[in-house]
Amino acid sequence: MGIIDISQEVFTCNVFPGDLQPVMTRVMSIEKGDICNLTKFEMCAHNGTHVDAPFHFEKDGKTIDKVGLVPYVGDCFVAHHDGDITADAAQKIIAGAQAAGASQRILVEGDATMTEEGARVFAQTDMLLYGNESQTVGPMEDASAVHHIMLGKGICLLEGVVLMGVKEGKYFLSAAPLNLGGSDGSPCRAYLIDQN
Repeated sequence: MGIIDISQEVFTCNVFPGDLQPVMTRVMSIEKGDICNLTKFEMCAHNGTHVDAPFHFEKDGKTIDKVGLVPYVGDCFVAHHDGDITADAAQKIIAGAQAAGASQRILVEGDATMTEEGARVFAQTDMLLYGNESQTVGPMEDASAVHHIMLGKGICLLEGVVLMGVKEGKYFLSAAPLNLGGSDGSPCRAYLIDQN
């Protein structure tokens, strides 16, 4: 059994265009004579590897503290796909996840972009979480429609994962967000456990 870290390092992470890069400040330092090292940091809830709660795009959607941990922890399926995830591609990914016995949480490795048609296919399932390597689900120029479709159906989103070298198949996922009351999203330390 192996643990596969699929998280970006926070302070050097990729950020969505227009978001600020995370900043770390050492407010106490043993080297400078303080009793301990103490760090503060400033960042967007959607920097690096992070999760979106439905409230991110849905006025009455659940905030991160109200979603609970179930969508973020459990069996998942890693699929490989490059290009647009059309309705046909979404159906093939779902079929692979169902065959593996892990269709409630799906992560897609590759340069993949969710289309509105693909999002509608996923939204018709009992899926709890969808994740990808991009900093957003959907086209970078306007991902709002895809977010509305998926988050509107209660599908939580895991964005900015690092899946290079991860083989397609079933894993145990842990991507628990911080318990940020009232927040639309949260950074997380995402990892897979390979049980094979």
